[in-house]
Parts: sequence; structure tokens; C-alpha cells
Amino acid sequence: MKKPAYVTDKALKQFIKNALEEDIQDGDHSTLSTIPKDLEQSAKLLVKQDCIIAGVELAKIIFKTFDKNLKIEFFVKDGDAVKIGDIAFVVTGSARSILSTERLVLNCMQRMSGIATLTHDWDSRLVGTKTKLLDTRKTTPNFRICEKWAVAIGGGTNHRYGLYDMIMLKDNHIDYNGSITNAVKMAKDYIKKNKKKLKIEVETRNLEEVREAINAKVDRIMLDNMDVQMMKEAVKMINGLCESEASGGITRDQLKEIASTGVTYISAGALTHSAENMDLSLKALK
Repeated sequence: MKKPAYVTDKALKQFIKNALEEDIQDGDHSTLSTIPKDLEQSAKLLVKQDCIIAGVELAKIIFKTFDKNLKIEFFVKDGDAVKIGDIAFVVTGSARSILSTERLVLNCMQRMSGIATLTHDWDSRLVGTKTKLLDTRKTTPNFRICEKWAVAIGGGTNHRYGLYDMIMLKDNHIDYNGSITNAVKMAKDYIKKNKKKLKIEVETRNLEEVREAINAKVDRIMLDNMDVQMMKEAVKMINGLCESEASGGITRDQLKEIASTGVTYISAGALTHSAENMDLSLKALK
């Protein structure tokens, strides 16, 4: 699948550089002390748990960044459903390079596959509806690029990537500012003054705030922690004037019912903060 726009060569290079430096520092001494420099070997990525595999392309980039001479033969691609016993790929080349990159590759793929698997499961419950599943910014610091990429691989839709690519006025912004009306006006003035192209989303907690957000003419209204009946009323009030987003403590079992309200999106932090890592292993081929 095509990489999301935020997965740039620059961002990946920085992420991999920092991750390898964190792990290796002045040397992988276990490997340097026991493995001959010129020894070449192969290793297989063994799937030990049924899942949606993710991080395959990232694994290639990590291996090649560390040692451009490593060769990888792939048997699956990102987003494929894999089963226990499947082999995702075989990497061949310097035994030292394989051992020094093993943990970073596994850490990324196990986490990403867990997120992709959970996202795929949740998204499958929205089949037949027009509602799209969104992630949030509830991600692990310095690992957001991988977690959001995994959501996309699993079939979800990425929300804003960070604080810089959308204006989202949440409850604290509104409470600090004084009102939705004033906060939106100031946000629009800010956009115009700074010549930005940013959409504005406003979080609402009740129908009165929904009405105020509609009148303020925003791009999207978040319906935060509302029950299904209130969501239905809110969507009816919005009447297609802007997008709507259900958010706040969303569970897997609620998805179909929430989608029935007609909301444009359902956002769930659980996709990234509550996903279980999948069991994968890099094993030496003898």
C-alpha cells in the first residue's frame, strides 16, 4: 500500500537513527565479541500469532539503513492477514547486521501489527455504513509515525497528525477562551493573518454547544461523550452543514450503533493506546 504523506524519508531516517542510537550507543558488544565480522547468515521473520501484519516495509527500511548490503525476500506485504507459522520474510547478509537490528525490527513490527489488527477488527464493524474510523493523538511519544501508519495499514483513517495540521478547539480551549463563538472567530482571524490552510474542529459537550458551533461555521463538530440519542439529535441539527465526529470512551461494541446516527467519523484512542503487541520472532536459519 502507498505510504501516508507523513511517512517521509526524512522522518523515517530521523526515527531509525534515534532508535538505533538508543539501543546500540558505542556498540552491540554481545555481537561484536562473539560473531566474526565476515560471517554471513540468514534469518526468518516467524509469525507466532494470527494477525494483520504491519511494519514489513519499515523492516526493509531499517535493515537497509543499517546495512545496504542486506537482502530481504518478502512473502507477505503490509495489511495481509497472516497465521501462526507463516514466514513474513527472510533476511540474508552480515550476521552482525542482522543481530544488531533484530530488536528494533521486532519492536516496530509487533507493535504495528497489534495496532493494525485491532484497527481492522474495529473497522470491519463499520462495513455497510458511511462512517469512517479515526485514530487520535493518543500515541507513544517519538513513535507516532509507526502507530498512525499501522492504523492506516489496518484500514483506519488518520486524524490530524499533530498540533500543526488542524485547529481543534477542545473543552479546555473553550473554557480558557470563554466561548465557542469567540474562540472560532479568533481561530479564523489567526488563519487569515498567518495565511494558513487549516480546518477548524470544535469539541462540544451538549446540544447547546453544537448549535453554537454550527452558527460559528466550523469544518467539523466533535460530539464528545454523548449518548446515542443525543448524537442523533446533534447530527440532525448539523444536517450536513459540516462534518461530525463521535468521540470519548468509544468501545468496539458501540461502533455499529454509533454509526447508525449518521456521524461522519468515529475517533478512538484505543486503536493506539490499547492495542496488544503481536507475537513475532526473528529466527536464525540453520
